[in-house]
Amino acid sequence: MASATLTLHNIFGRLSATQLGAPVLIVMILAMMVLPLPPFLLDVLFTFNIALSVLILLVAIQVKKTLEFSVFPTVLLVTTLLRLSLNVASTRVVMLHGHSGGDAAGKVIEAFGQFLVGGNYAVGIIIFLILVIINFMVITKGAGRVAEVSARFTLDAMPGKQMAIDADLNAGLIGEDEARQRRQDIARESEFFGSMDGASKFVRGDAIAGIIITLVNIVGGLIIGVAQHDLSVGDAAKVYTLLAIGDGLVAQIPSLVISIAAGMVVTRVSDERDVSLQFATQVFRNPQVVFITAGILGSMGMIPGMPNVVFLLLAGTLGYLGWKMQERERQSAAVPGEPAKPASVPDAQEASWADVAPLDMLALEVGYRLIPLVDKFQDGELLRRIRGIRKKFAQEVGFLVSPVHIRDNLELKPNAYRILLKGVEMGRGETFPGQYLAINPGRVAGTLPGSETIDPAFGLPAIWIEARLKDQAQAYGYTVVDASTVVATHLNHLMQTHAAGLLGRQEVQQLIDHLGTEMPKLMEGLVPQVLPLGTLQKVLQNLLEEGIHIRDMRTIVEVLSDYAARTQNADELTTQVRMALGRAIVQELYPGGGAMQVMTLDPQLERLLLQSVNGGGAAALEPGLADTLLKETAAATTRQEGMGMPAVLLVPGAIRLLLSRFLRRSIPQLRVIAHGEVPESRLIKVTSVIGGRS
Repeated sequence: MASATLTLHNIFGRLSATQLGAPVLIVMILAMMVLPLPPFLLDVLFTFNIALSVLILLVAIQVKKTLEFSVFPTVLLVTTLLRLSLNVASTRVVMLHGHSGGDAAGKVIEAFGQFLVGGNYAVGIIIFLILVIINFMVITKGAGRVAEVSARFTLDAMPGKQMAIDADLNAGLIGEDEARQRRQDIARESEFFGSMDGASKFVRGDAIAGIIITLVNIVGGLIIGVAQHDLSVGDAAKVYTLLAIGDGLVAQIPSLVISIAAGMVVTRVSDERDVSLQFATQVFRNPQVVFITAGILGSMGMIPGMPNVVFLLLAGTLGYLGWKMQERERQSAAVPGEPAKPASVPDAQEASWADVAPLDMLALEVGYRLIPLVDKFQDGELLRRIRGIRKKFAQEVGFLVSPVHIRDNLELKPNAYRILLKGVEMGRGETFPGQYLAINPGRVAGTLPGSETIDPAFGLPAIWIEARLKDQAQAYGYTVVDASTVVATHLNHLMQTHAAGLLGRQEVQQLIDHLGTEMPKLMEGLVPQVLPLGTLQKVLQNLLEEGIHIRDMRTIVEVLSDYAARTQNADELTTQVRMALGRAIVQELYPGGGAMQVMTLDPQLERLLLQSVNGGGAAALEPGLADTLLKETAAATTRQEGMGMPAVLLVPGAIRLLLSRFLRRSIPQLRVIAHGEVPESRLIKVTSVIGGRS
């Protein structure tokens, strides 16, 4: 026994009075429905109910934001249960002791039945019905509709708000803690209006229950008074009807007060001021409006037969109020000699470096219909794909690209997106969630109904089709991808194409730091003692521009360490690195150990190009020679790709850089390699000679 007492003491000792308050109140409410209560206790509870409703109304007036009163939906439920339980308890007392007098159910019910309606039960019924209609048809219905619409708009606006928070966080305008708090506030706001939408049904149900309970009390009182207590029909109607009306009024008035509080909470706009200050500053902010209103009332007061004193008194009051408002504006105006400042325009602050927002290295902007694809709270598929793209890019190319900054752009079409590198658009397209893009690889067995388009990544003809046609499209030989895959593939293609532009000095420094941890001896003293950071960046960018990955940083760093003391020229260092990476370059172009089927230059053309290099580089190329070289190389590339082989041009090392830069713009798929980059073990087979005689 002592052990059990000690255990209970430990349990309740850990609970504060606040923690015990809610469970005790709920138990008391449920107990009132089944246990008989004396009239004095009913008076106390009815008074407590009235005080609680007034307290809730005052809190609703004073709050500045709806989330400051986020417990309000639960309060609505509890107060509704309290009123219903009091109705049940008072009905029990009225039915048992109503024949003994008007105070049988307590002084509060008697006061509402006698004083408020003058002891006339007909008037009481009318007043009760009017209060119920006001509560049920106007306030509660309106508040419920506002809560429903607010919940819908809040849910629709959540993705945009979340992306705005992510944008501010990525831009450094807010910290992680503030971003987390904002996300929680958005989630709580949607939950609040959703709860209010449901909680308003409690109040409407309470109003209906009040009518039914009052009618049951009147009919039941008549039956009990006449059948059990031998009262006349008139006496029974007078006694029991007044008690029923008093009981209904004492419950409906607090219900009306709380309904008003609910309407004020859901209709207010978040502001740093409470409702009183908002009303005073917004309704009575313009003295001209007050003067006009006073003039209208004064004119109506001059009409014969009107209550002249009332109209003229109110017109004079408004005129005095407008005059005081004008005086206050004059006193708050700027002092003489200083220019007046508009009251509504804040003082402009000096510009600072905080106003200079850095451009994102890589950004994705989407139209509003694509927001669900990138919203993590809606399980956005595209977010996971972008994370996978960054990881795959790091594994294949050899460095970690900056995170993709995703934001919505209302200037885009609803289904459009665009990809930017350092604020410059690299590509754009349209994608349609719920549909599939059927890409024609060149050999398909049939046509499909849908919207014809072009694959944004590779420029192939494609069709947007309905989801039900997916299997049919695959059977015809189309490559079928969903909306998020279209954007992800486009982004991945552009990242691979513009890898050199994504490698900034910040990324190079991070790469050096990583290598310093993995291979400290290799990196010791290289940057910046032997080789400047900018030169290393340029060498790596030269490799990436020609489609060569930089995963083998060990070889790259070793070559740079050997040759950096001889030259700081990035192009010459790139040439040495390419020769060291020759085996990997050739292996990527020609997997396995077979012969390399390549294109070459006519020996006479090679000599001309060598003379051009020796005489001044690319600028010394004669225009006619350059045009002929470009046309013949493009034709040979087309033939090479038609045979299913990579377009590779094998040239002497001295002119490799010249030809690569000259031909890259017009023939991006062409790869130019030097003789020194080909391993001695590989066989070479010439498929085309550029510049040779037909």
